[in-house]
Amino acid sequence: MRIESAKFICSAKGPESFPRDARPEVAFLGRSNVGKSSLLNSLLGVRDLARTSSTPGRTQAINFFLINEAFYFVDLPGYGYAKVSKQERQSWGQLIEKYLARRPQLVLSILIVDARHEPSPLDLQMQSWLQHFGLSYLVVSTKIDKLTSNQQRTIRARMRKAFQTERIIPYSSPTRAGAGEIWDAIQEGVNRPPIAR
Repeated sequence: MRIESAKFICSAKGPESFPRDARPEVAFLGRSNVGKSSLLNSLLGVRDLARTSSTPGRTQAINFFLINEAFYFVDLPGYGYAKVSKQERQSWGQLIEKYLARRPQLVLSILIVDARHEPSPLDLQMQSWLQHFGLSYLVVSTKIDKLTSNQQRTIRARMRKAFQTERIIPYSSPTRAGAGEIWDAIQEGVNRPPIAR
């Protein structure tokens, strides 16, 4: 897909602030240090559209980015960051759940995990949420450039077993390896009619 425009639209801390149009939405979910912002920027071929930080947990709202004036990338708050209060973690979780449960425009969710580590219980819980809400999703394992070819094969098999799905795409933000497969899934999702929920 050719990216002709990508712009930040809003940062929403509740459903009342979500965009009101009916454009399709592709959501990005993952732990707070998994590299969501790097993945978004890399896919779009831009530097700082989604802000990256060396401090996990900076994304505390749902950020909407309009792509090609046609659909949204939606950056959800990272989960599992221990250095924020329990109350903050709960509020982020409630915000994520409200978005997943009530957003008919959501056509694809991309669950991002670090290829160097085993999926955490929170990663598997997030997958369960997606399945519970009947949402289309795929798993993207990032940072594969930090692994050897043999390690990548081993990790991919392990991820498939842990998530019980073949829909896992290895990805490297620096090299963009795997970008074509992710864009194919995004294009398919954007072209699919939304499911009534």
